[in-house]
Amino acid sequence: MRDERWNRLAEILVGYSTRVQPGDRVLINMMEVETQPLVEAVYEATVKAGGLAEVYYSSDWLKRILMKNGSDEQVDWAPELELHGMGWADAYIGLRGGRNPFEFGDIPPERLAAHRRAMGKVSAKRNELERWVLVRVPNEAFAQQSGLSLEETMSFFFDAALRDWQQEAERLRVLAERFEAAATVRIVGAETDLTLSTAGRRYVAGDGRMNMPDGEIFTAPVEDSANGAIYFELPAMYANRRISGIRLRFVDGEVVEARSDENQELLEQVLRIDEGARRLGELGIGLNFGIQHWTGEVLFDEKIGGTVHLALGRSYAECGGTNQSALHWDIVKDLRTNGTLYLDGEAVFDGGRYVI
Repeated sequence: MRDERWNRLAEILVGYSTRVQPGDRVLINMMEVETQPLVEAVYEATVKAGGLAEVYYSSDWLKRILMKNGSDEQVDWAPELELHGMGWADAYIGLRGGRNPFEFGDIPPERLAAHRRAMGKVSAKRNELERWVLVRVPNEAFAQQSGLSLEETMSFFFDAALRDWQQEAERLRVLAERFEAAATVRIVGAETDLTLSTAGRRYVAGDGRMNMPDGEIFTAPVEDSANGAIYFELPAMYANRRISGIRLRFVDGEVVEARSDENQELLEQVLRIDEGARRLGELGIGLNFGIQHWTGEVLFDEKIGGTVHLALGRSYAECGGTNQSALHWDIVKDLRTNGTLYLDGEAVFDGGRYVI
């Protein structure tokens, strides 16, 4: 018998996040077999809403086979059915699992970068949809990576996701308006003093309509505005490979120096994906104070209350961004113990709490 919490989450994803109406074409991505309970619940909720549901399967294990055995042409190929599906769908629901967070541990960095560049074309096509949502579905591997028991992990996941998102949306939009009224953002912390402009850019409230769980506001920084240095205390994950201790230095919006404590070669490969990979596509503010534990899964970690995250690469057009790239890679900066966030010179986050 299916856990009732899956049904409740499916109702949020179908009825609230993607707002499925009778006749809507709904593309559902089942990534890994452990997502099946939520796939079933989402499929059922879509049918009950009158939607036309189509499910397709994907797996990191299959991608590993491709990158281990495929030719350069095959690795650099963007799956045509997925691209077509993004154009076909009125709404997209991505249910992401992960059987092994280190599945790509022995894949050469240049092959990883080529494959991610290809899949970036699919992500860019998805972003053209008005209604889409991504969910990282926890399992035993997720719990182990988080340092929690499976029971703790599932309770944490459902507590963070099964919320009154209409109420959360109102809270987040008030904060978005405050940030949107400012022209400059300055981030200060350990080995960090970075200033950037968001003048004229829109801040979007991450209110459960694109990610689940959610709880952030985000924008697209002015492309040539970032100046200074930033150090990321929390490890970043790229194609299931961990890169810890990342330090970036920006001049006029471009990364001119990049160092890390591990996987330096992979970091350099990421920055060489294309011209836009060295510029910022996103500034995000984590505002879900119900998420406090690093998991290694960015869909959770970027929402941690008291953090900010920067994404290298493709920017969000709905925010006014113009940077184009196959890359969109979020890296999380922790401000909770040592950090201050300024808007137009005024401290709005200090000492682990917001003062606005």
